[in-house]
Amino acid sequence: MRLTDPVADFLSRIRNAIRARHQKVDIPASRLKAELARILKEEGYIANFKVVEEDGHKIIRVYLKYSNSNEAAITNVARVSSPGCRVYVRRSEIPRVLGGLGINILTTPRGVMTGRQARREGVGGEILCEVW
Repeated sequence: MRLTDPVADFLSRIRNAIRARHQKVDIPASRLKAELARILKEEGYIANFKVVEEDGHKIIRVYLKYSNSNEAAITNVARVSSPGCRVYVRRSEIPRVLGGLGINILTTPRGVMTGRQARREGVGGEILCEVW
């Protein structure tokens, strides 16, 4: 089966695993998904991730993060730009997620980064998703 939107699949697997209270979730690997996982870890939304190889296929194993009261660090994730409707923004148009409580992840000419980093570096790009 060929996925038409691997980023949406990545986000859905994380969303579903959190709702089912899983400790970890396996996702087929790609460089873009590894970058998304890196940003989620840096921003404190997941505990950890690692790229492992099973049966000749690389997968990203994402370890989800919960508080002591079993609250997930991620409340929700939403895909913004999709293959059928790309959403590009200039650096001055990068939206804030929940008044700064969440993050958005962009692909820019300087790589994958959060909206805050893109604003600081003065670059725009395609908004992949929002996390809060």
